[in-house]
Amino acid sequence: MVDQEALVRDAVALVRTPSLSGQERAAARLFGSQLEALGFDEVRTDASGNVIGIIRGGRPGGRIMFEGHIDTVPEGDVSLWTREPYGGEVSGGRIWGRGTSDMKGALVAMAHGLANVIPHKTGLSGELVLTAVVCEEIFEGIAFGQVMDALPPDLVVVGEATGLELAIGQKGRAEVRIEVHGKSAHSACPGMGLNAVRGFASVFDRIESLPLPEDPVLGRAVFEPVDIISAPWPGASVIPALCRSTWDRRLLPGESVESVLGPLQTLFAEESRKQPGLEFSAEIVSDGTMTWTGTEISASRFFPAWCAQNESLYVREAQAALQSTGLAAGLRTWGFCTDGSESAGRRSIPTLGFGPSREDLAHVADEYIEIQEMQAAAEGYTALALRLTDFIGRMPENVRCRPGPVGEGRA
Repeated sequence: MVDQEALVRDAVALVRTPSLSGQERAAARLFGSQLEALGFDEVRTDASGNVIGIIRGGRPGGRIMFEGHIDTVPEGDVSLWTREPYGGEVSGGRIWGRGTSDMKGALVAMAHGLANVIPHKTGLSGELVLTAVVCEEIFEGIAFGQVMDALPPDLVVVGEATGLELAIGQKGRAEVRIEVHGKSAHSACPGMGLNAVRGFASVFDRIESLPLPEDPVLGRAVFEPVDIISAPWPGASVIPALCRSTWDRRLLPGESVESVLGPLQTLFAEESRKQPGLEFSAEIVSDGTMTWTGTEISASRFFPAWCAQNESLYVREAQAALQSTGLAAGLRTWGFCTDGSESAGRRSIPTLGFGPSREDLAHVADEYIEIQEMQAAAEGYTALALRLTDFIGRMPENVRCRPGPVGEGRA
């Protein structure tokens, strides 16, 4: 059984240590010290600041990687909170504060759940790796990819919130920038210029009506505008020469940069012929950031979708493991994007999701996590570790899945 008092103590300490993306130093060091205190065989921090804890079994086998992110989004408008965002208050059977559900509670539950295996590790096949990655909130999977480059896993368990169910997939995410370039002029003489805002308005409805693919499990893809800006701004008495808009494209398995941008480029080529002088373009946004260690990471914001088959052997094994702890372990998918985009979406590594709490508690004021769910998750992680290492250990080494980095968007 998991020591609930220790579980809560460690979770509260982590919540009380703010860790915005790129500012995770204190939280990373604290979590590393928690892993050391729990008896992990090795604890280290890589060049980007990801925390890695390893438990080595006494028998040959594969590598199961349990993954979560240690960064959080900002607290937002503090006036919307009825509790201190970083107070780690414990009341009503809950821990309150930024990062409780997304996802420090799950990280601590994984740490304690895997630590339960340590007394039995001589009979363990292979090794267990727990990693707390940085900068996930702004670059899903990029920092995680660096951990997998160093320690290629045979199977990954992502600890994002699933309500104690078993997640087998998610939509991916692409950030698409659409630009229309025109020609500036005085707004008193609009005929002397080419208004980029009017140009964008002329294609907006056509963009909205582009057909989107559907998946029998994940549903329909999404293409939604999230911002729009013109330049020059402010534009008093000036015809705008540029109109830029960002769109959030939720992806389905098998989609690529080409399949996402192709329909837009065809549409824009037609529109350019209709409106000579206006230039239309679409691209996947690329960006970069600095981690707390001073390492720069960059990537194209294209994070692939993935979905496992219900009947896959590793899905059945994981269900059986969770059911052995008394959980129903129903199958589901995530509505948001996770680091599974890197392990499953890019690298085709078998990936599952299991964690405490609910998706709708992420990024909100008065974020909280139920203590009983944290404890149930910790016991679920113990069961997953034991059963999945045994499952992978029984597989011939030449059929284990450890492909290298592939696909689009790598830094």
